[in-house]
Amino acid sequence: MVLSEEDLALINVLQIAPRISWSDAADVLGVHATTLAARWDRLRLSGAAWTTAHLIGDPKQTCLALVSVDCEMRLRAEVTAALAAIPEVVTVEEAASNRDLMLTVIAPTLAQFTDHVLPRFKEIHGLLKYRTSLGTRLHTAGHSWRLNTLDKAKQQALQAVAGPAATGSAAPRLGAPLPPSHLDLVPFLARDGRAGAAEIARSLGRSQATVQRQLNRVMSSGLLTFRCEIAQKLSGYPVSCQWFANVPPGQHEAAAAELRSLRTVRFSASTTGGTNFVILMWLNTLADVMNAELALQQRIPQIELVESVVILNTAKRMGWMLNPDSTASGAVVVADTGVPPLVLG
Repeated sequence: MVLSEEDLALINVLQIAPRISWSDAADVLGVHATTLAARWDRLRLSGAAWTTAHLIGDPKQTCLALVSVDCEMRLRAEVTAALAAIPEVVTVEEAASNRDLMLTVIAPTLAQFTDHVLPRFKEIHGLLKYRTSLGTRLHTAGHSWRLNTLDKAKQQALQAVAGPAATGSAAPRLGAPLPPSHLDLVPFLARDGRAGAAEIARSLGRSQATVQRQLNRVMSSGLLTFRCEIAQKLSGYPVSCQWFANVPPGQHEAAAAELRSLRTVRFSASTTGGTNFVILMWLNTLADVMNAELALQQRIPQIELVESVVILNTAKRMGWMLNPDSTASGAVVVADTGVPPLVLG
């Protein structure tokens, strides 16, 4: 499957404003709304692109863990499936390195990670060993990564017409928890970030007016963030590389600021462990790994790149199970809404 320029433009629209109305998107792109809706249905049904939503945890409490896993080679598929079935394990990747699998794990607290997630690892047959680094600060996340196929004028026009409800950019009010009746909507939005009140109401057996009121409150709370994802192998950036690095403690914020200007960066965070900084990029080719390292050294002279890891396959990305060709399988492992995840890459 090859995505057309029109497909990429639509995905870029939804990266900026995942819940924009088709009529507003049509005004920006100069394409009829029904054409955009049909195009999106095709992309979504093929697994080439999808929208999703995630609860935002309290950044002072949420535990982000990067876990390296070793497993028996003949049982790798079984271990991968067992790890992917754990909701808190939001991303599962096969690595070309001295580790077999790399996990991104998110729990509401360190205690939850220690007491409820790690014990499940120990129950998995074929999992031999794991090593954990904990995130101390998230700098860049996948929800902010863009294709940038739209020119700046269209991007600005899109942001002007979309507003917070379409972009999911309302300021979070973490001190005002949503009631359970409202949290019931979250799994539907995780499976489809554009889900409307009518379809959610049908599934929950509630009136559309009630669900619309609840949806409006969820959206305005700022406790959800929305993103549009694309199958990586169709994005023009089929190679993932992650660097484990050391940056002087006083230079982390400056380093993060430099990384935000690199369009290939999808994720960066400060961490504990043998290294204290992690960077993930999507690149065009393997040859670009060296170019990226040169760019990192030039922009952040103090950085020490300790290890680079190329990702061979992603089985799960932010809750969504993926096919070997990186398209979405349609299966989503949704966390308990009482366990709010953070937004990552």
